[in-house]
Amino acid sequence: MPFELLIGLRYLKAKRKSTFISLITLISVAGVALGVMALIIVLAVMTGFEEDLKDKILGTNAHIVVLSGGGPMENYQAIVKRLQGMDGVVAATPFIYNQVMLSSGRNVSGVVLRGIEVATDVKVTNLKKSMVQGSLDDLDAKGEKPGLVIGKELAKNLGLIAGDMVDVISPMGNITPLGMMPKLRRFKVVGIFNTGMFEYDSTLAYVNLAEAQQFLDLGDAVTGIQLKVRDVYKTGELAQKIDQTLGVRYHARDWMQMNKNILFALKTEKSVMFIILTLIVLVAAFGIASTLFMVVMEKTRDIAILKSMGATSRSIMRIFVFEGVIIGVFGTVIGVLSGLLIALNLEPIVGAIQKVTGFELFSKDVYYLDHFPSLVIPSDVILISVTAVAISFIATLYPSWAASRLSPAEALRYE
Repeated sequence: MPFELLIGLRYLKAKRKSTFISLITLISVAGVALGVMALIIVLAVMTGFEEDLKDKILGTNAHIVVLSGGGPMENYQAIVKRLQGMDGVVAATPFIYNQVMLSSGRNVSGVVLRGIEVATDVKVTNLKKSMVQGSLDDLDAKGEKPGLVIGKELAKNLGLIAGDMVDVISPMGNITPLGMMPKLRRFKVVGIFNTGMFEYDSTLAYVNLAEAQQFLDLGDAVTGIQLKVRDVYKTGELAQKIDQTLGVRYHARDWMQMNKNILFALKTEKSVMFIILTLIVLVAAFGIASTLFMVVMEKTRDIAILKSMGATSRSIMRIFVFEGVIIGVFGTVIGVLSGLLIALNLEPIVGAIQKVTGFELFSKDVYYLDHFPSLVIPSDVILISVTAVAISFIATLYPSWAASRLSPAEALRYE
């Protein structure tokens, strides 16, 4: 063990008459630990939000959507076959997208009506797994009334359960001598889904593709084609390839383009929070610097003796650099362990706090998600740890340099 490290370890424990310095050292360690712990917890929560939101988006929507620039897409079966044969495409399904109104007694709500082909849609989206009442397969069942699947929040707003009847009103109706008359048709609620995203659960309704074509007077046309791909992070390249393959009459949009505002906001917020919370570690670094200045003042005589015995200025500087880095490493280790302990058990901790205080910390009516996600990424923990130790190291440089410049004669003059 280098003698500089050995002396640095001894200086961490002050003499009895200098217990104040030991207290400041402990406060510096606690400051670094608090900053690291806060960084790990906050980034874990924000990463959890981001990943959970991506899962919800990709579970409800397709990875890539292919649309026709001239209105409804004719002869979509041939296009589906071409897309399924492309490298990277896992599955494809046609869909219809239109805005309508649902009326149930005195309750009315504007929704987005989606016509889907159940047999192929289950290969592209996770809608079937999100069903909480009824079955998605019931959309294909032949009955007195066509089937309709709605979101949990929409069902709550309209007071509906599986088996109830609801009127679907399309503003694009028939032209009469009195003008455009809205088209109305009665549907039977055959299922209710819950994606966990309030925006989707309160605004989406699904019907069979054939029923949507008939109700919206589309004939054999559809709005577009949804695709599931092998690599969700290379959808931009595949979308460009699809545009080149199908020509200018069609255009493809990937899930990142369709949700770029949300994803950009999450990424920016995460970066900003990292910078802001790093200030806590910077404050702790000032504590480390203050501790070293006080130690240098206390150990002036020791420094002079070491230099008289042949210690170089570089060795003196290393002693105090080692001392400051040890404080930073101890604080980082404590912060990482406590941060991981809380981040990995955040859901029960939040539940316990809500139960004790009676205050709802997380409301699904306000946020996109219905639970408190937390995801620890090893690379984030490593980045935080390296940043904390690096800041601690930088904080040691000036006081260590000041200690190395002490003259033995000046230091011993008044001893």
